[in-house]
Amino acid sequence: MTNWYVLTGGPSSGKTTTVNLLGERGFTTTIEHARHYLDLKRIEGKTIEEVRARRREFQRGVLTMQLEQEASLDPEETVFLDRAIPDSLAYYRFLDLEPDPQLLNALQHVSYRKTFILDLLPLAPDYARTEDAAAQVRIHALLTEVYQNLPIPVVKVPVLNPADRVAYILDRL
Repeated sequence: MTNWYVLTGGPSSGKTTTVNLLGERGFTTTIEHARHYLDLKRIEGKTIEEVRARRREFQRGVLTMQLEQEASLDPEETVFLDRAIPDSLAYYRFLDLEPDPQLLNALQHVSYRKTFILDLLPLAPDYARTEDAAAQVRIHALLTEVYQNLPIPVVKVPVLNPADRVAYILDRL
């Protein structure tokens, strides 16, 4: 068992804002790899549309980054993850992609202290977040399903202002 806490939820659920606030309080946090992957591809001169069109390559790239990051973390340290390996399964399902053996193997070994699923906020599209409201809800449902089927406690986090969300999470560690 690690001492890691996953923050997840559909697009525009406030994950990154919440993780950043936890980081400001001195906790170790991670980044969201889908956005980071997109940013790296943009530096290479690719458009978001080009990267997202190669769905399997995009998902594999994000998964690889997530696997590398989680392998580098100290299991004893308290860490708040902005998404985690199981998120990839939800996205593979959303995109109707057959999960890679690497993902299925990794899912056999995930170990988190608890998962916090943040309720959705109003959709706020940006350069990296291209989903519409229907996709937002579907992804959120798939994430919830994936995490509820793992032997990891799940806590749903209601819509609150960011500071209150952080307090809500810290009160439930």
